[in-house]
Amino acid sequence: MSRKLISSGSIFETEIGYSRAVIEGNWIFISGTTGYNYKTMFIDDDVVNQTEQCLKNIASTLKEANSEFDDIVRVTYILPKISDFRKCWPILRKYFGEIRPAATMFSAELADPKMKIEIQVTAIKK
Repeated sequence: MSRKLISSGSIFETEIGYSRAVIEGNWIFISGTTGYNYKTMFIDDDVVNQTEQCLKNIASTLKEANSEFDDIVRVTYILPKISDFRKCWPILRKYFGEIRPAATMFSAELADPKMKIEIQVTAIKK
């Protein structure tokens, strides 16, 4: 099986040296994804809006990998402020409520102070 790399076109991928996603066999590993709109490089100041944009970015990457949210088996949430996590729950439930992947949340500083959440997922094509 061949390895396939997916890029969103984000300047971060080129500057840091990583891929938006790596496909290996049926597995899809999507890098930590933030709330930037990668076409405009705009990021909303609101954590809830950033969460929605993160998941739209992930959906776009999954589509490029011929996959969908139902294929996600693992999700990791990273937030600088633990107190922001509860605000995100309605959006997370909207996307993950039925598929209920294994999940971890932790608090850490992110690469840019504008970033309020980063989401990483692993999926396996059925």
